[in-house]
Amino acid sequence: MKSFSDMQGLSPREIREIIRRGEWDAPTPGLAPGHVQANLVILPREWAYDFLVFAMRNPKPCPVLDVTEPGDPEPRKMAPGGDLRTDLPRYRVWEQGQCVAEPREIGEYWRDDLVGFLLGCSFSFEGALTEARVPVRHIECGCNVPMYITNVPCAPAGRLSGPMVVSMRPIPASLVPRAVLATGRFPAVHGAPVHVGDPGAIGIGDVQRPDFGDPVPIREGEVPVFWACGVTPQAALMASRPPFAITHAPGHMFLCDPRDSDLAVF
Repeated sequence: MKSFSDMQGLSPREIREIIRRGEWDAPTPGLAPGHVQANLVILPREWAYDFLVFAMRNPKPCPVLDVTEPGDPEPRKMAPGGDLRTDLPRYRVWEQGQCVAEPREIGEYWRDDLVGFLLGCSFSFEGALTEARVPVRHIECGCNVPMYITNVPCAPAGRLSGPMVVSMRPIPASLVPRAVLATGRFPAVHGAPVHVGDPGAIGIGDVQRPDFGDPVPIREGEVPVFWACGVTPQAALMASRPPFAITHAPGHMFLCDPRDSDLAVF
């Protein structure tokens, strides 16, 4: 198994090949810095239109980067030659809104009617935060980003509905404006924060008990800053209970070829 230091300096294609060989089984923040990372949702074609409309109505948590043809596992826009069945470190398989497995590859679950969606991920703007000299705590701690189910409803679409999920990064209070400006350049990977400060205002009871990912310390003089998160579709799957779906495991993203700067709007 590769170490984090082994993965430094590698291209997204090289990292995908390592993951495909089963040599990396960990969250992906900090890998291929400067390149886009993506959330994954795979649904039967019967449900794909509902999800596409759900994403269009909720662009903050569900910014669409690529959509595959039914039965085709190659995301030709974001990673030509990539394979959605093998190129993520860990997946979640869903049946009737329940996670029934977390495999490292999904070849045995693949079907000819499956449509894959790649959605922007906030890991993609962490390079911009670092360049702006804003600390990124979960990278400092070598762990996954904390993620929370909120009380903020998403706009429903067809058979899909559910609450927004957010990721959290503690930011020194004096640097919050800088963090907002740095991430606001990247709406295709969630953009600027959706909330700053009191977690209870968005339904988070204990910031040290995330629903997904790992807790991180919030130090004196820091405030929790929350960004919309691409795990939102998984909350929608739990609420809407489609018969079958596949997603990434939270924090275990798909590495794309484009650079973060390709998605910047200014």
